[in-house]
Amino acid sequence: MKELLKNKKLKIHHEPGKGAWTYHLVIPDTKDIKGRWGFIKVSGTIDGYEFKDMNLAPLKNKDKRISLNGTIRKAINKSGGDEVIVTMFKTSDDRLTSEDEIKDCFKDADVYTKFKELSVDEQKKILKDIISQKTEKSQEKRINVHIKKLFTTK
Repeated sequence: MKELLKNKKLKIHHEPGKGAWTYHLVIPDTKDIKGRWGFIKVSGTIDGYEFKDMNLAPLKNKDKRISLNGTIRKAINKSGGDEVIVTMFKTSDDRLTSEDEIKDCFKDADVYTKFKELSVDEQKKILKDIISQKTEKSQEKRINVHIKKLFTTK
């Protein structure tokens, strides 16, 4: 688990007419966390109220946010404009979700030049194979398989 916040004071934002997002917290320094909706999970506390595996909503070029439903607001007795103390951990795995992240792995393993020498179709097959894996662990295994193959390629 990666700590995102520890006892950080945040303001509850209130935007009427935004459905589940009418009340939310903007989580600072999360703009660069990669992942699509439903794949970034966080757990922690808000004013001592424990929450588990909530979705951290991705927003293009903005810090992520979490929705504060009525159950949470009632439990902490807070509403829009109020400040809360938040501790938060990223609990989802760190699956690679972009081709650039995989290419960076190949660069780190010093096989990127050999990867680039492959045909575009072969490159796409490798990238698709890795991205399609459902867990971080299975992605690691597939990356290692491809790195070994690239090392032995002449």
